[in-house]
Amino acid sequence: MSDHSEPTRAPAVHSSRSRSPFRLNLEQQRKRAKELLQALRTGEADAQRRFRRYHPRAEGVSEPNVTGSLAHLTEAQLVIARELGLPSWPALKAHIRATRKARDSILHDAAAPDAGAKTLHIRCGSDLRSSLENAGFVGAFLEYADPLCQGPVVHDQAWLAQRADFLAQAYGPRTGRDVTQIADDLHRAESALQSAAERYQRVVLWFEHDTYDQLVLARCLAQFADTPPRRLELISVDRFPGSTRFIGLGQLPPEALRLLWTQRRPVSPQQASAGRSVWQMLRSPDPTPLARAARNGIPELPHLAKALRRHCQELPWLDDGLSLTERLVLQLLAERPRTVGQAYAELMLSCEPLPWLGDLMFLFIVESMKRSAEPVFTSAFDGDDRHWPRERLTITALGHAVLARKVDWLSLAPPDRWLGGVHIRNQHCWRWDDQTGNTHLTRAARQRRG
Repeated sequence: MSDHSEPTRAPAVHSSRSRSPFRLNLEQQRKRAKELLQALRTGEADAQRRFRRYHPRAEGVSEPNVTGSLAHLTEAQLVIARELGLPSWPALKAHIRATRKARDSILHDAAAPDAGAKTLHIRCGSDLRSSLENAGFVGAFLEYADPLCQGPVVHDQAWLAQRADFLAQAYGPRTGRDVTQIADDLHRAESALQSAAERYQRVVLWFEHDTYDQLVLARCLAQFADTPPRRLELISVDRFPGSTRFIGLGQLPPEALRLLWTQRRPVSPQQASAGRSVWQMLRSPDPTPLARAARNGIPELPHLAKALRRHCQELPWLDDGLSLTERLVLQLLAERPRTVGQAYAELMLSCEPLPWLGDLMFLFIVESMKRSAEPVFTSAFDGDDRHWPRERLTITALGHAVLARKVDWLSLAPPDRWLGGVHIRNQHCWRWDDQTGNTHLTRAARQRRG
């Protein structure tokens, strides 16, 4: 898809790169460690909490012993490093040195990291295009951004046309793109993917660990299992040291991409074959093989199984008919009314176990929930600003009943929806058992109101 039709990846929760929480300063971290040590020595509850969470020897220790045995600067430095996603203070110092070196290389116009081979960088969005350029990369860029984690993905020669219809209905009104424009984008991206092995000496796949990325990665690997490039390399990450939650590569400053470049690995035939298998499973009307792969693991691609489990959690659940995202929305509203923008930001930063939604993808779920036969939440704008993030949602008594598992969500006739090859049309559908990681073709025990 083009930049105009891609659902934006969490714009409300990303800091600007000039103030990036992934740009760490050693002096600042030394100061933070001293402040943490002082707070621990004075018995502050938050310092105690941080030590218990991040220091390997603090768990289960009573408060006086934490203060007495661990109240040293080296121990506070260890907590700071682990809070930032690194195993030790020396590792933090080494990371900051490496980041500074990468930044100096960019500032002093060092040789392009991808020089020496005609290179194509593939990413499931436009978020790295300018960052790669700013980091000094010179290869071509392919945006393959179709959010395969939402809507139909079927075994059919006309599957792209079906995707275009869905994307136009789900996101088109918000992006100003019609079905013809979206279909053209999809076909261009698919054609570029299919010709990449012939046109480029090296293809580099840039993906993170969430469902959005990993399903697009499976599509790319399926293609390259059949037509392998001369060199196929993968960067797939689930974290990066920083002072905020890592959600995706688009958060990172250019020097971080230089560091990740040094960590890329060749894609093996076994990895490509595993991706192709997952791509075939995703398109099946029976989610059982996909759930089995999520349960058993995919050792060739360590981030994929967890993403598949999160994908399966978007099926209706056995006990209430809600997908995990639908349940998280209702849980947020059960705490207090929220605007759509507030709910999205909180979902991405704290509630969602594996953030995967773009903003328009989230809005599509909220809008679909509005179309049930009876409302589980009401919506209204407080003022004249009627931009969708400002719409305030308030849970109803029926919404509370669904959360309490007294009413099955599917008994309220929400709109039909697709999850890959699975069509969810009524109560008699595939459901997810989160306790066992299995799927079941069944009806809910409570057809209407319990």
